[in-house]
Amino acid sequence: MTAEAIEAGPRQGDTATGDRPLRIALLTYKGNPFCGGQGVYVRHLSRELVRLGHTVEVIGSQPYPVLDENPDGSPLAGLSLTEVASLDLYRSPDPFRTPRREEFRDWIDALEVATMWTGGFPEPLTFSLRARRLLAARRGDFDVVHDNQTLGYGLLGGPRAIGAPLVTTIHHPITVDRRLELDAAADWKRRTSVRRWYAFTRMQKRVARRLPSVLTVSGSSRQEIVEHLGVREDRVKVVHIGADTALWSPDPSVAEVPGRIVTTSSADVPLKGLVHLVEALAKLRTEHPDAHLVVVGKRAEDGPVAQAIERYGLGGAVEFVKGISDAELVDLVRSAQISCVPSLYEGFSLPAAEAMATGTPLVATTGGAIPEVAGTDGETCLAVPPGDAGALAAALGRLLGDAELRARLGAAGRARVLDRFTWARAAQGTAELYREAVARQGAAAPRGGTRP
Repeated sequence: MTAEAIEAGPRQGDTATGDRPLRIALLTYKGNPFCGGQGVYVRHLSRELVRLGHTVEVIGSQPYPVLDENPDGSPLAGLSLTEVASLDLYRSPDPFRTPRREEFRDWIDALEVATMWTGGFPEPLTFSLRARRLLAARRGDFDVVHDNQTLGYGLLGGPRAIGAPLVTTIHHPITVDRRLELDAAADWKRRTSVRRWYAFTRMQKRVARRLPSVLTVSGSSRQEIVEHLGVREDRVKVVHIGADTALWSPDPSVAEVPGRIVTTSSADVPLKGLVHLVEALAKLRTEHPDAHLVVVGKRAEDGPVAQAIERYGLGGAVEFVKGISDAELVDLVRSAQISCVPSLYEGFSLPAAEAMATGTPLVATTGGAIPEVAGTDGETCLAVPPGDAGALAAALGRLLGDAELRARLGAAGRARVLDRFTWARAAQGTAELYREAVARQGAAAPRGGTRP
């Protein structure tokens, strides 16, 4: 394909794009690439789509996405960011703030604040309304709109409303998070609070059922999308995501720290299972006193994890790190003797894939889609039931005491990632779904009509 063809893009009036590069609007209502899977997804997928020759405009809200650049710091050709500002009501250091009067711009801002005041989470709805307004004003600029799990009312209405066919990624149904938090709620007040916060999931269920094309990241998530959200099975396709295997790679020059266990936990919520790992560490240290845990994420000053650390006297054995660079994070994982994913549920588990890519041996639960990533117990990882601190402690102890097993699992884990879970493969599969959506819209258009 010539440089001129890439620059020109698909012609208006085509009923299908064929092999021509696509103009993609990639939407994300949260874009932090250092905390949470949605920002990581947007960052790496956008880069690889551009490498395939497509043009990608990421449209996001706070925390704004961080996109990859050239080595000299210049933007990647064909990749850009459009910021759609919310009121950023959950920003640090003043979350749940009340905006000043002069910050209000329109009725969407008023809706955002009113929803927060009543204990709800407004961002999926309000971002979708702002995105709809932007896309409608730029009709004809994009061949396809890709929504990264906003699932807001504003994105309904098809190409007439947003200017192009819609493809939606659902990493996993947020109803799963809601159920786990309700199960862990200590009293009726907490349950009431959880229900209010997750009220947006009712909208997401209604929207999901009306979507023509849904992309998800694992077979486990696909089944749950069908069962929990009521999406027709034939509308949900699986495209595995993965690791940046050039960055996440073994490096023998990084010294291994005896007893070090690394995990990633973006929030102190039951879903992540960190409290069970802390309990397992307490058990483990009776036989391996040098065992210690490094958590990539923010330390919670209160809550189940903080209470468990205090209860077991592990203040000196659990460290939290945040705000480190990609290179520092990779070296941290390389330095660990074990990487651990203790989650009760994951729709995919990027931390598992990334740790495996470095050759660091993995202990992981069998929650959700984690086995699809981690593989078979004893071959590419050690697998334990979710929520079982005793089983976690036993698996961690087994690995700490067996250098040969660590080496074997580490090598097998990297081979599995290279074979199945790379961002290049994810971009290729995603682009195929884009073309299907564009072709489907072209076939549905009135004879003689043009694509929006």
